[in-house]
Amino acid sequence: MSVAAILMLSVSCTSSSKKNENEQTTSGQVQLVPVKTTVVSKESIIRQIEFTATLNPFEEVHLAPSAPGRIEKINVEISDFVKQGEIVVLMDRTNLNQAHINLMKIKADFRRLDTLKKTKSIADQQYDQMKSAYELAENTYNSLLENTQLRAPFTGVVSGKYFEDGEIYSGTPVASVGKPAIISIVQINNLKALIGISANYYPIIRTGMKAEVKADLYPDLTFRGEIYRIYPTIDNLTKTFTVEMKIGNENLKLRPGMFAKIKLDLGRGEALMVPTIALIKQTGTNDMYLFVNRDNKAIKQSVQIGRIIDDKTEILSGIKEGDEVITTGQNKLVNQTPVSVIK
Repeated sequence: MSVAAILMLSVSCTSSSKKNENEQTTSGQVQLVPVKTTVVSKESIIRQIEFTATLNPFEEVHLAPSAPGRIEKINVEISDFVKQGEIVVLMDRTNLNQAHINLMKIKADFRRLDTLKKTKSIADQQYDQMKSAYELAENTYNSLLENTQLRAPFTGVVSGKYFEDGEIYSGTPVASVGKPAIISIVQINNLKALIGISANYYPIIRTGMKAEVKADLYPDLTFRGEIYRIYPTIDNLTKTFTVEMKIGNENLKLRPGMFAKIKLDLGRGEALMVPTIALIKQTGTNDMYLFVNRDNKAIKQSVQIGRIIDDKTEILSGIKEGDEVITTGQNKLVNQTPVSVIK
């Protein structure tokens, strides 16, 4: 064996020996990750939650008669304002006129029998039969009248017109609305928005709670809204419940289909607040977590967050008051990592 080969073998053995010694040293010690922490406490805050929602008509109706027939006249056009009770569509009145003639005839016969009934000149059975016929004729006439003269059920604006005068209404659904209709009417002096709120807020949400509403088209204007309906169930997938918010639109600047930012005022209360830098977003999801120091071990804890106020974030669930949350060094941690707290 050459001298060079012997030297190389000696160096290799020495390096291997040192490596084993280092591995033994490392395996015999617990490497502590230095971290900084803060103790979680409740703070007094003005509770507000914000949403982005699409505005919808407060009420919407698609007017149509109960049976197919010829349209005699449509009294309105798209964008026309209509008052509650106003006749907006007239259907063919042939059957209505016939029903009216029949009603007048039966009504006259019934009055004659009513006079005879008072003098006990007719049998009760004959009187009862005529009374039933009269009531049936009256109901038939009123039903035809209601379906011949279509009236606006509320004050609003015409948002759709699907037929013209003289056309036959067939009763098939209109593709754009998915329902049978001759015209559509929407109420827009008030609008509504459906918003999903975290189930954690369910105990404190009440009808009548006020909200500020803003639209990008009118950055200098603030509209007022309030909760007027709370749905009774919580969605099992999203863990949210739905509320309907009524939004005043007296100046008619807002329109259905617009996006709006809604800020709901929940009043003053206490909340668990942690430094926002302590929170970590789970990769590929919107889930958030942080690390809590328990007996010098970093415990990974999923949390549900609320509002961000300055440099702190509200924690709705996942930790409790008094927990020691890691605020610095958490990017080096996994669950159960040993840590040393530095000041």
